[in-house]
Amino acid sequence: MEKIKINFTINGKDKKIETFPNRTLLSILREDLGLTGVKNGCEEGECGACTVLMDGSPVNSCMVFIGQADGHDFVTIEGVSKDGQMHPVQQAYINNGAVQCGFCTPGFVLSTIALLERNSNPTDDEIKVALSGNLCRCTGYTKIIKAVKSAAKEIQNEE
Repeated sequence: MEKIKINFTINGKDKKIETFPNRTLLSILREDLGLTGVKNGCEEGECGACTVLMDGSPVNSCMVFIGQADGHDFVTIEGVSKDGQMHPVQQAYINNGAVQCGFCTPGFVLSTIALLERNSNPTDDEIKVALSGNLCRCTGYTKIIKAVKSAAKEIQNEE
């Protein structure tokens, strides 16, 4: 199998890599780029632990072959804080006790960011739909929904 050349942006930085086409974005992010905030959960696109933003929309990086990444812009959890300051969504998750073991948290945070960028005042049902691709085994989802609402208010206050 021949290697392919891929160009993409990750957390605001242009990347050029050469790799085998059967590798996933998840493996490239974790193994080659050291972005271990992207978690390897089910490898079947079911749990959301590997969620990243692709051109602003949440995707399961375990389901994206690296060739599909060519020319796209990606954000991982490592790319959401700015100048050492947590993103309001990250802070809201902490403030509302929505972080348990932390394994699922990066995926939830990124899905929340994507939701609030397109809908700054979501209903409970809209939050549930937006987060439906992310699973948590440690907690009920009550604190997570509370954190999303809190982040939405904080972001609205900043605008």
